[in-house]
Amino acid sequence: MPEPLFPVANLCGYLEASAERFPDRVAVVDPDGSSVTYRELNDGADRIAGFLAARGVQPGDRVGLVQPKSVSGVCAIFGILKARAAYVPVDSTAPAARIRSILENCQVRAVFASARCAEIAARIETVVVTGAPAGPASENLPQGAVAWPKVLEHSPLAADPASRRAGDLAYILYTSGSTGVPKGVTLSHTNALSFVEWCSSVFHPNQHDRFSSHAPFHFDLSILDIYLSIKHGSTLYLISEELGKNPAGMAAFIAANRLTVWYSTPSILSLLAEFGDLERFDFSSLRLVLFAGEVFPVKHLRSITRQWPRPEYFNLYGPTETNVCTFARIPLPVPDDRTKPYPIGWACSHCTPLVLDEDQKSVAAGDEGLLYIAGPSVFMGYWARPEETAAAFLERDGRRWYNTGDVVRQDPSDGFIYVGRRDRMVKRRGYRIELGDIESALYRHQQIREAAVVAIPDADAGVKILAYVTAPEDARPSIVELKIYCGQALPAYMSPDAFIFQDNLPKTSTNKTDYQSLVKKSSTKL
Repeated sequence: MPEPLFPVANLCGYLEASAERFPDRVAVVDPDGSSVTYRELNDGADRIAGFLAARGVQPGDRVGLVQPKSVSGVCAIFGILKARAAYVPVDSTAPAARIRSILENCQVRAVFASARCAEIAARIETVVVTGAPAGPASENLPQGAVAWPKVLEHSPLAADPASRRAGDLAYILYTSGSTGVPKGVTLSHTNALSFVEWCSSVFHPNQHDRFSSHAPFHFDLSILDIYLSIKHGSTLYLISEELGKNPAGMAAFIAANRLTVWYSTPSILSLLAEFGDLERFDFSSLRLVLFAGEVFPVKHLRSITRQWPRPEYFNLYGPTETNVCTFARIPLPVPDDRTKPYPIGWACSHCTPLVLDEDQKSVAAGDEGLLYIAGPSVFMGYWARPEETAAAFLERDGRRWYNTGDVVRQDPSDGFIYVGRRDRMVKRRGYRIELGDIESALYRHQQIREAAVVAIPDADAGVKILAYVTAPEDARPSIVELKIYCGQALPAYMSPDAFIFQDNLPKTSTNKTDYQSLVKKSSTKL
């Protein structure tokens, strides 16, 4: 199948085009308030590319990025891409063993790292310490490491646009999956370009937009943040990890910087709705609120849309392997009596959906089945895992179809309805149970703020269902109240066996509910 045509040869073409059109516009604002123009960002990326080439980094090599979110990180990303290498962003707050295992797994040739993470990456041939000063103070760097200012003094790499290929590897995002073992999702420029071009056609950004960058760079939400804003000459506001978990601080930040486009997980929007004290601020600049990564409980969606009634809201769905593959505009206002989560909607124009049963046969409209996706946004494969890559795809009608592992059904009016993850479905007493259905019922309880339901093996019942919940301390329902409530809201076979109150539910570094840690905790306890 021929490569699709795009207006640029690869992702760094977006930066180069905007630097030519808007050289003096602010491109990126650092969490510390400093900023760079498009001209400065492009020049810095050229110098980084020159430095990497001089250090022997070849097209197709991998370069790690292990540092807190910053302007230097964005500059490094584009420099890596200009060198025709691929960037590998890693959570800089992760345990050292995980950071090291990812960098070793994909055999990075160089790494841009914070001072702490530079020590972890000491065995890598080229280590650039971002935030490190030049001059005498740089003598305290790990042996062989290079200070960031020194890199920016390097002569630029002479660009050769003709050598760029959209099919080249652009980045690797590591995701734990259901096993907890890091798994590298390899994505090409084609994968990302097709997504960014689709976003452009639907959201119509322009150079006056001010984008949030809430997602960490190792989370696929960052692809929209970075490249859609850079493509259109907009300004990207980087939100630090600390600020990103402070709802009152985030609310003030959004208002003060007059952000126009917000993109995050529903968990973050729920925090803003409940604890952001939103009535204190002016959010009239917001025109788009996008959310993805998990199901948005309706009561929290209703709350944020009532407090922010002006923007358009979009539910974006898709695993890392496809980025966004379906989307739905949320009709406002959210009715008082609505309790069901909104659909994930219709396939994006660059994605082709297919719904099949367990025997890989097409299902009738309205029936449940596994969602498969084909198209230019579908990932290349899992790094160094050929068997898992082969298992993830179905060859059919001359196309490669990725099995998302998500169960859906299609409604003629609403598009795809998300039923749940295949790996979050259990059987008890002969009944199939989607754990997300129990969570949805718990969210309908007035006092429940958050809910996460897990299942663990049980010798007697086959499976034991545990509900972890959070509630205001002064309005916490009793266990008896919750049992009575579930008896009224759910069939008996779906009622949780136990309720465990938490101050907060654990979250992954990408702000999703950390089910793995809850399962581990449950297995240890019981």
